[in-house]
Amino acid sequence: MDVWRSKFPMLWFLVVVVTAHVREDTRKPKVTEEYAACGSQDNTVSLRPSKASTATGPEPGDPAEAFSVRTLDGEFRYRPGALQGPLIVHAFTNKSAFLECLWSTESSLNSLVQDLPDSTQVLFLSLDDSALSDALWMREQLHRAAMNSSKKEVLSRLHFSPVPVYALGNWIPSVFYYWGCAARNCVLGQAVFTSDEWNIPVIIKRLDARYDWLSTRWTQRSYELMDAGDGCDPSPSVAGAVAWVSEGNCSFFTKVQNMAKSNASGVLVYALPGNPIQDMNCVQDECNTTLSIPAAMVHVESSVAQALQVGQLVYVSFQSTPSPYFFFNIDQQGLLAEMGWFLYPSFSFINWQAQWFDFYADLQTKLQSPAKVVSVFDKVQMQGEKGAVATVDLPSGLLDFNRLELDASLSCPGRRDSSCAHWDHTVQLFVCCDPAGPYCNTELGRWITAFRRGIGHWLTDVSPLLPLMDSNRCTLTMKTVPWAMPWIVSLNLRFSVSNHTGNATGGGEEKLHPFRVMPLYSGGTFDKNYNKRYQPISFPVPPSSKKVELYAVITAHGSDDNSCGEFCVTSHHFLFNSVFNNTLVFDSAGSPLGCTTRVKEGAVPNEHGTWLYGRGGWCDGLQVNPWRVDITEQLDMSGSDSNAVIYFGLFEGQDPNPSREPGYIIMSSFLVFYK
Repeated sequence: MDVWRSKFPMLWFLVVVVTAHVREDTRKPKVTEEYAACGSQDNTVSLRPSKASTATGPEPGDPAEAFSVRTLDGEFRYRPGALQGPLIVHAFTNKSAFLECLWSTESSLNSLVQDLPDSTQVLFLSLDDSALSDALWMREQLHRAAMNSSKKEVLSRLHFSPVPVYALGNWIPSVFYYWGCAARNCVLGQAVFTSDEWNIPVIIKRLDARYDWLSTRWTQRSYELMDAGDGCDPSPSVAGAVAWVSEGNCSFFTKVQNMAKSNASGVLVYALPGNPIQDMNCVQDECNTTLSIPAAMVHVESSVAQALQVGQLVYVSFQSTPSPYFFFNIDQQGLLAEMGWFLYPSFSFINWQAQWFDFYADLQTKLQSPAKVVSVFDKVQMQGEKGAVATVDLPSGLLDFNRLELDASLSCPGRRDSSCAHWDHTVQLFVCCDPAGPYCNTELGRWITAFRRGIGHWLTDVSPLLPLMDSNRCTLTMKTVPWAMPWIVSLNLRFSVSNHTGNATGGGEEKLHPFRVMPLYSGGTFDKNYNKRYQPISFPVPPSSKKVELYAVITAHGSDDNSCGEFCVTSHHFLFNSVFNNTLVFDSAGSPLGCTTRVKEGAVPNEHGTWLYGRGGWCDGLQVNPWRVDITEQLDMSGSDSNAVIYFGLFEGQDPNPSREPGYIIMSSFLVFYK
């Protein structure tokens, strides 16, 4: 028996056992988990107790109690307040094809060794009776990866326990079992094979191909299974059946594409003997073609292969069995936290969560700095046309402050991510301090909600907009689209004094104060008429001005035939005095990992959707940072009306001209005058 068959044995279940399990499940409520990111559904049985259940356990946000765990190198002890950084706890099981791939892919192992933040420790456990051999094998996998790395010190922060989770004798099992999992990264995907020639079914683990290049999922039905060789050529004989193909000789994409052309109902790729299950994905230009049949990878099963070789009829169906949770965290504050979704098998998702913990710890430090804090919303529900609305008193002596920061957070109605809204939406904050004034209901801040995660917390510097606060009482409204699921919002205004004027181009300067803002342009539908609606604006510079700044908040949304504006590269130009072109380019839009690079800035990691891709000026679960440019040297500062500005937005250097469903630009832009 080869090493992978030994390490990851096939799962066989007696018919009587399966039947008894199904009968027991019929007495429990069945929960449908909506896979919002995939646009499909998968029916699974939830391991979370119903409301009528008396079972209880720790919840996200609860303090983690002290514990000790035996490890291969001695003992790991956790004491609240003793660790300087977060602790990630991972429970392995060889029943999961997802975890097999996670632990056998070189890029996954290397990412943990290379990119795990220095603040973070990881405790590795096993859910199985084979915990000792699992711990030895996991340590060997990571030691081997570390030997080829310059960061061998990471091994001192990795701890491997030979004790099964169920035998730990502390509170950790209650988290893994009580939280449970029906999400794609920890549900046990399985393929069930039956034949009239067999007395019992054969059930083996499976790993579905990446969702973003396949438009369909397995349905709950039985398919005929047909052998299609290696799948590198079309095979008309598989029409209407699931094609059974071997790995190798061509790409996974080619195999699935050929079987789709052959009118197969789906594809099962089996690993060659000695090979682990792999992450089936498209590569480069292949990803521009979406295929319309589901696909998965399994280990080769000799009884299935032999039956097909002798012409026996074999049928396959697909099931998803909920499992204990595979991951949880303890953050720097000693609180339990969920890990979110791993959209594919890679330890990068652990790194991104750990990076966010570092961001959050730094944010807490920033929030301790001196400031006059005005509470606007304190865990208020935001939903519907009205959103969240509050009228607040502003501190006296606003002229003494030159910094205004928005301390905003979004959480969910419940304590679990499962209670969070399923989709990403734009959230805007509007301010009105003088109902009769020119600035009433001007946008003060903008954020994008996360896909089904409620940990977002951000500090956004909007200091140039201080002149909008031109009264001692202001009404603030935070809202998103009225049909969105509810979010729980918190918001504080932080007024303080800075020794320089912020992050505008030009670096540190003498302390100046913004005293006037001048609205410029807003966005609109990004089509062939987009730029025709904009005309040059002439303006004087107030005589007392020492500095002038361009301030803009711009995001691109929608998807036309060029994927504009969410996933296309657009450029936004403010041309002053026909000479000085100030350009903002969304050059990461559409990049596969564009938003993962912004986790360190506060982008929420491990969301339940396509949060990884770069967007047009935004990321899911992140504030939209204002774009600020010092344009003082580009203007005539004498106070005459000789200054002019014009805005235009381009796609690939030209006016946008989509053939269908144009996207749109949301923009607030101003000139800000300082003295």
